[in-house]
Amino acid sequence: MPPLFRIAVLGAQGVGKTAIVQRFLHDDYSEVVVSSKTRRVHISAAVLNGHVHDLQITDYPAISSFPPCDKKNWSIRSAHVYILVYDICCFDSFEYVKTMRQQILETRVMGSGEMPILIVGNKRDLQRGRVIPRHSVSDLVRKSWKCGYVECSAKFNWHILLLFGEAVRRMGCARCKHVHATIRFQRALRRERCVLM
Repeated sequence: MPPLFRIAVLGAQGVGKTAIVQRFLHDDYSEVVVSSKTRRVHISAAVLNGHVHDLQITDYPAISSFPPCDKKNWSIRSAHVYILVYDICCFDSFEYVKTMRQQILETRVMGSGEMPILIVGNKRDLQRGRVIPRHSVSDLVRKSWKCGYVECSAKFNWHILLLFGEAVRRMGCARCKHVHATIRFQRALRRERCVLM
């Protein structure tokens, strides 16, 4: 049986973590800001190179340090990939991501190999309010940090599948050594089902 892929979604409060997860899982978006103090675990599935994998996507509230001190969030260390979300219109949210990335790397178990981290700039629909030029962030993240980088808009469902595709691809490449991973998601599979009448 293929292993479970665990995805941890982290970021400062109000950056749109929950909106991204809801858009991916249910193709749903709400203007209402949902502030939560607890983590939310969601299960989905993906087909990676012809093999079905369960995805456990955990949407964490903003945490002050990695790993968090409370016992209920210890599962955060067992994630296979970290999606660190920031708001492209909020400099402080990028600083939060910078700190989380550094703390994740510092707590990595020696000999555990590559730690896939994907940096995500959300709220691309508010492009005019951007605080850091896109190319500056992209260069820093890809060249210096050696992480993946995706910009998206949960509101307009722009690059949401690309984001999770990149996360699964990074997990698959790190764990299975597949360079050119092909991916299909559970929601996409549902649309292709036919009905016989």
